[in-house]
Formats: sequence, structure tokens, C-alpha cells
Amino acid sequence: MKQPNTQPTSELMLRETASQTAGPYVHIGLAPAAAGNPERDEEIWNEMAGPNARGEHIEIVGTVIDGNNDLVRDAFLEAWQADADGHYQKDYDLRNDFNGFGRTATIAEQGGEWSFKTIKPGAVSHPNGQPMAPHINLAIFARGINIHLQTRLYFDDEVEANAACPVLSRVESDIRRQTLIARREERDGAVRYRFDIHLQGPGETVFFDF
Repeated sequence: MKQPNTQPTSELMLRETASQTAGPYVHIGLAPAAAGNPERDEEIWNEMAGPNARGEHIEIVGTVIDGNNDLVRDAFLEAWQADADGHYQKDYDLRNDFNGFGRTATIAEQGGEWSFKTIKPGAVSHPNGQPMAPHINLAIFARGINIHLQTRLYFDDEVEANAACPVLSRVESDIRRQTLIARREERDGAVRYRFDIHLQGPGETVFFDF
């Protein structure tokens, strides 16, 4: 006869909920325009900086590429960044000139590209007191990814800051470091950076376990 469990409730171990991939539902819930649905009145989306935001206004564009070198056309990304002075916001409000958090998605009709309109962030201090090079934190969600991936985007025109960055310099291989560098482009008089994310393969982007 099976004996009843006599452990106190506080000591019972519950099973961990199984991981799930993002599937197509992340676009429906968090990127309605990308899913072909009407946008809500207040939407956290890819325009993180309004026209009055202080700092250098930039656009970031890129793709997500799988291990077969094919475009991932239904990926979803979130970005966190500091303002032009290197400070993260304590309060998020869509009415602000600048918000340090945004969302975007790869859109098949746009060649599988994602984009952010923002400002170039200032340097943020590392916990050890050293300044980190200007960067944007990115999280990537997509079908086939059970746990979202986290990486950083640095800028190729911040050579000295990148060389001294206590986080970027921990990536020992220069080839691997280059996967974290966005390339500056000039397009129609606007400043744009390109950052393509490779999920697997020889040029796999460096991902962090924050």
C-alpha cells in the first residue's frame, strides 16, 4: 500500500514549468502590427526616441539569421539602453521624449529586417567603477528558442571605449568580439547602424548569461 506523503507543505518540491518557444503568438500579443493586426492606442514599439529627445538620433537595423544561413522572419526583440548621459530610466512612460525600452520584430514584408529608432546611449559605469562602452542590451525570442537569448550591441565608431570596456574585453577572441559590433552607415543624411544576429554557425553572435 502506498504511504501518504508526510512532508510539510513548505518542503514539497513542485515541478518546474516546461519551457516553451515563442511561437507565432508573441507577435499577436506584443507586435500586433507585425502580425497584421491593428495597433493599440499605446504600444511599446520600436520608436524609443521622439524628435525632442536629447542626444544623437540614430536608427538601428538588422536581421536574425539561423544556423542554415536563412533569415528568421518571425523573431521578436526587446531593447534596453541608457540615455545620452549614460543613465537608465527609473520610470517608463510612452509620453516621454525618450524611453529606454523598446520592442521590434523581423517583418517578412521588409526583407526580414527589424529596426529601432533611438538615440546613441552614453557610457554606463560597470559595478567595478569602470565605464562600459556605449551599448544597447538586446533579448531575442523566436520559434525554436526555448529560453530567450541575450546579447549586446556596441558601435564601431567607439573604438577607444570598446577597447577599454570591461565587458567587451572579456570576450577573448577578436573575431568573436566583432559579432557584437554594429556598423555605421549613412543613409539619406541619417545615421544608421547595422547589426545582424547569427543564432548559430561560424559567425554566431556572442550571447550572454546575465
